[in-house]
Amino acid sequence: MRVGVVVMPVDPWPATAERASELEALGFDHLWVYDHLSWKHYRDRPWHATFPWLTGLAGATSRIGIGTMVASPTLRHPLLLAKEAMSIDHVSDGRFVLGLGAGGAGFDATAYGDRPLSPAERADRLDEYANLVDGLLRGTVTDHAGRWYTVEGGRVLPGSVRQPRLPLALAAGGRRTIALTGALADRWITLGDPTRPAEGIDDFVDVARRQTALLDRACEAAGRRTDEVGRTAFLPLVFTEPMRELDAFTELASALDEVGFDTIVIHDHRSDDPHLDVGAELIEAIARWRGTQTDPSTMGT
Repeated sequence: MRVGVVVMPVDPWPATAERASELEALGFDHLWVYDHLSWKHYRDRPWHATFPWLTGLAGATSRIGIGTMVASPTLRHPLLLAKEAMSIDHVSDGRFVLGLGAGGAGFDATAYGDRPLSPAERADRLDEYANLVDGLLRGTVTDHAGRWYTVEGGRVLPGSVRQPRLPLALAAGGRRTIALTGALADRWITLGDPTRPAEGIDDFVDVARRQTALLDRACEAAGRRTDEVGRTAFLPLVFTEPMRELDAFTELASALDEVGFDTIVIHDHRSDDPHLDVGAELIEAIARWRGTQTDPSTMGT
């Protein structure tokens, strides 16, 4: 089981670079940055832009993977996103994973003056967006005219470090987005049931098991092996039970391993945020537990 850590883009850069180096030295597999204009209770606090922050993290580290948790169609045209992702893949020497999601209904959705989209519209948009980003990164698409996006003569050169393109991870919780993941992505990210918080570890795992069955069927329908798509469980802010003590975390990890997951992503400890004040000792204990796992590999996909 690999373990990744979300690093909030809120601190002064020297402190962020130092923390990234510490997390890499502890043995975590990857660092993730949210893609928002602002986020929840950080709305009136410093919040740096995602892709410049990831570029800095790439330069401040040498082994650990980096990725977006998750890039939103709300904020960027797909051609721009493909260009930025390809460039960070080069800066990081092939350590970047592009996480994509449908976007939510919060501040980001209306910051540009757009009307909020319904869940069905967001799923429609993600389908077009993800397929277009995939084609642009592969170099198989240069022109596109769809419901949501238009591209004329798009070029993403010189292409990704890893060919035919850098790894693509899709955050998906419903049938339509899970089907898209099975057809297109290298990795699936779930936060559990998208309609409600988890009621505990057993509930989170039960939801993940049902979603996994949907993903397996989607892979088979697309003519892909089920093991072609990696499985990541991202622990939402409100899912606090696994982050109370190491035994609870390892209980969840063991249960998810049985379901077929190979990665868990957690938030880093923050003493200035009661939602994330889990204790630096727990983060270090999770890193030590990660070091006992039989698979020593890092980001991969």
